[in-house]
Amino acid sequence: MNLETAAADIRYLLDRGYPQEGAVKFVSAHYRLDENATHLLSRAVLAREVSDKRKKKFLPCDAIKGNSIAIDGYNILIGLESILEKKAFICDDGVIRDIRGIFRNYKASESTGTAIDTILQFLKEKNPIYVCFLLDSQISNSGLLAGKLREKLGEYGLKGDARTSGHVDYDLKNSKYIVASSDGVIIDAAESVINFLDCLVTRFRHLEAGIARKFPDSQN
Repeated sequence: MNLETAAADIRYLLDRGYPQEGAVKFVSAHYRLDENATHLLSRAVLAREVSDKRKKKFLPCDAIKGNSIAIDGYNILIGLESILEKKAFICDDGVIRDIRGIFRNYKASESTGTAIDTILQFLKEKNPIYVCFLLDSQISNSGLLAGKLREKLGEYGLKGDARTSGHVDYDLKNSKYIVASSDGVIIDAAESVINFLDCLVTRFRHLEAGIARKFPDSQN
């Protein structure tokens, strides 16, 4: 079966107030979907009200100019690496998310350097007054990555910092900076937010090749 059928069923339930997790589990069990298909649906399918609200909330990409930006470090880095590795999906709210589910087990890959340079090149062009990368301290080697990002910020002539935190979500939700994250909970809570990965794809059109826009056929 095509997963779009399952996605449509989930949307139907969500639009009628059913909780996200329960709706996805119910539909996935009904169609006997595997773990990968269920994971994709849980990240990509949203209630229409939620999707519309987020799309209206996003600031334009040029809002970065002359402002400070707080970046959900691992979230954005993993998302861009997934685009580069053709393992990303554009979700109902217009946000591009990875479909690998590797967050807690993240390790730098061959795509990491390219992803960092792409992010910093984009930021240099947008010219924010300050950039702050926030990295979850619970993930291995976060301190080393923060150090590398600080070094790269200097190379690109950007004023900013990269630091680890044990409460990145809280920091971003309460930040007075423009927030760059693909995490729906953070998007909903932050005062000012930008659809950062979409901005990157808009600027660097070759990245579009790494984003799936249609649900694949299920193997079940």
